[in-house]
Amino acid sequence: MRWPEVAAAALLALAPTAALAQAPACVAPDRTIIPRLEQPKRGEPVRNPPIAGYLLSLSWSPEHCAGVRNAKDARDRFQCSGENGRFGWVLHGLWPEAATPGYPQWCRPAKIVPQPVLRRHMCMTPSAQLLQHEWAKHGTCMSPDPASYFRAAEILFRTVNFPDMTALAARPQTAGSIRQAFVARNRGIRPEMLAVATDRDGWLSEVRYCLGPRMKPQRCLPFQRGLDDNRAVKVRPMPR
Repeated sequence: MRWPEVAAAALLALAPTAALAQAPACVAPDRTIIPRLEQPKRGEPVRNPPIAGYLLSLSWSPEHCAGVRNAKDARDRFQCSGENGRFGWVLHGLWPEAATPGYPQWCRPAKIVPQPVLRRHMCMTPSAQLLQHEWAKHGTCMSPDPASYFRAAEILFRTVNFPDMTALAARPQTAGSIRQAFVARNRGIRPEMLAVATDRDGWLSEVRYCLGPRMKPQRCLPFQRGLDDNRAVKVRPMPR
């Protein structure tokens, strides 16, 4: 199936039950910083195996911002300074997956993402450099152009209903309870369709939706699942 057809199938499949994702009080900038070109690091291979599915990777912004050295540095200012609203869940990326851990990446050289595309999606993924990285590493394996790639990611991101993170942050959690909190808010999602990730200190960093070749949620493959249900997870609250 060609990319435009995949994106259309995703929209048609998910739109009837779609509900807007948690939205920060964010206004896209008139202009973004111009990101640098992204290329594979030395020793990082180019891979282009057949696409067997996708991951929709959602990041908990308070955890990211808690770890930055200076919230007003250019790299993190838009997301972490508080000048553009308080971000909760944001989109890390939409990633193509293979049937084995060797997922597609860096499939072809990537030019700088155009300013209008960056501006449109800064409130979804609040870093111009991360948008550039996602296009170069993952999007080039999926789509003929960045606008189509990020539009499909936006469609999927907006189908997600997020749980009450203040309530989750107020008491101890496990990876299993985080999964169940998402299941309770999203019709048709089962725990085995979600991967949970933390940083090295056990703070919740990401939740990932495992998607099939037509971008419908499916059971995560063993190498995608992330933490076991009984693993303790701490949730950092939204900043006041």
